[in-house]
Amino acid sequence: MTWQDNYQVWKNYQDLDPALAQELADMADDQETLENAFTKPMAFGTAGMRGLIGPGIGQMNLYTVGAAAEGLARFMDTLDDKDKQRGVAISFDSRYQSREFAHHSAQVLGAHGIPSFVFDDIRPTPELSFAVRHLHTYAGIMITASHNPKQYNGFKIYGPDGGQMPPKAADQITEYVNGIDNMFTVKTVKETTLRKQNLVHIIGEDVDEDYLAGVKAVSVNPKLIDEVGKDMTLIYTPLHGTGHIIGYRALKDAGYDHFTMVKEQAIADPEFPTVTHPNPEFPEAFNMAIELGKKQGADLLVATDPDADRLGAAVRMPNGEYQLMTGNQIASVLLNYILKAKQDAGKLPADGMVVKSIVSTELATKIADHYGVKMVNVLTGFKYIAEQIKLAEQNHDHTFLFGFEESFGYLINPFVRDKDAIQSTILLAEVAADYKQQGLTLYDGIQQLYKTYGYFKEKTTAKEFDGVDGADKMAAIMKSLRDSKPTEFAGVKVETTDDYQTQVATHQDGGTEKLDLPVSNVLKYWLADGTWIAVRPSGTEPKIKFYIGTNGKTDEEATQKLTDFENALTQWVKD
Repeated sequence: MTWQDNYQVWKNYQDLDPALAQELADMADDQETLENAFTKPMAFGTAGMRGLIGPGIGQMNLYTVGAAAEGLARFMDTLDDKDKQRGVAISFDSRYQSREFAHHSAQVLGAHGIPSFVFDDIRPTPELSFAVRHLHTYAGIMITASHNPKQYNGFKIYGPDGGQMPPKAADQITEYVNGIDNMFTVKTVKETTLRKQNLVHIIGEDVDEDYLAGVKAVSVNPKLIDEVGKDMTLIYTPLHGTGHIIGYRALKDAGYDHFTMVKEQAIADPEFPTVTHPNPEFPEAFNMAIELGKKQGADLLVATDPDADRLGAAVRMPNGEYQLMTGNQIASVLLNYILKAKQDAGKLPADGMVVKSIVSTELATKIADHYGVKMVNVLTGFKYIAEQIKLAEQNHDHTFLFGFEESFGYLINPFVRDKDAIQSTILLAEVAADYKQQGLTLYDGIQQLYKTYGYFKEKTTAKEFDGVDGADKMAAIMKSLRDSKPTEFAGVKVETTDDYQTQVATHQDGGTEKLDLPVSNVLKYWLADGTWIAVRPSGTEPKIKFYIGTNGKTDEEATQKLTDFENALTQWVKD
């Protein structure tokens, strides 16, 4: 069907939700918007789906969300009755229609006789992951677009272990979603009826208490908080999202008495009125925290994104200004603190394991090697970190100590199986307290690591490809890279090319070896000077991401190399 055909189906549907019907009427003269909304169905993959809110098969609305929930329900219909009756935990963030999408999902599941456990109000993604494990549900749904702008929302599915649904099951769910001929025919049952049938349960404080108890246990050295942390000045901003209650309680429970929330950003507002992007990766997200921090002379500023799975931080410099830390820097100081503290206490396990994505800093590998801890590299996506935790538990061969991605996602204790900014906030504050006791800051801490292991610099850039032909353009770029087989970047030779789509590593001399990670559309180049460059299309946004990781004996050397490689990549994309 053409986009015009799809549009007519929606326009002619008599029972269309009134709000969507009005939006559809407002779009009538905007052909570009109509084309984007009705040409292709929303892509439903291993991470669920994410997109603009609005009418159409290619946007987030009650009908596309209903289809996603129907796909999960049809999958659960194939399970034995015991697993099916374990049900689904459902949470949602502060975005437009998140609550409606969550309850609509429960109504679809209820039509299949599947119980739902729905949070009474907004909760973080990591708490949803915890709830799946805590309540022993078979699956979880999180309605969120994470750190995307206000126009977006999303639908994520979690599996029985609390991690995002594993690939095999996710592929089956995708087939069921794609097999729905008419999303308008997806059945729902009124929630009042489902409540009477005991198929919808409302959860909240009963789960909060246990989740917060787990967060409190993340502390490595509680005495340090009593001695230093309680007097340390912190600024916390939840960026209008789900962290505003849970983050506040977690900091209080941990003993951090002198912290202040950015009150304007502690309001759960789907407009995100104080920021263009509610994303702690963006410096502008810290503008208000920095202003408040300067007034209070705060030691540390922390920000969590709207679903509180990502954490960003800024530290006060000697001149009173604040320096933002990168995700790799935050991960490195957290990792070093965990391993050193456990070693000093005689509690560092001989079978310790750290897990990171293939596009994250190699500084962490150096730190892990120093402490005799195994580093496991996985594809981008925290589900792969969760998968390694599960395997280690099943095989009894490794003890998980820390996991992270460079995109500001970290996990300390695996009672959660996704990145957890609430856990990370508590431990990062403790690391800051440890350095403060030494008369140092977190910035000093990362500089110490550089002096010990070398100066590591990383940068991620992205090129966006909006519109109906965006996916084709991205595919053409990846094909061009594979066809041209680059032999150098910025004059530095490529020694090995890892192609995770073919699962083959090709060396400069022509030799090859098999890569043991899952198939993924990712290319990674290892250069002669120790630099690596990775290219991958985003799984949730219409963009290709370019990652660079390099190092040098001095900060200046590493910075210059980073600039040279970034310029080379920019020129390549233009050409």
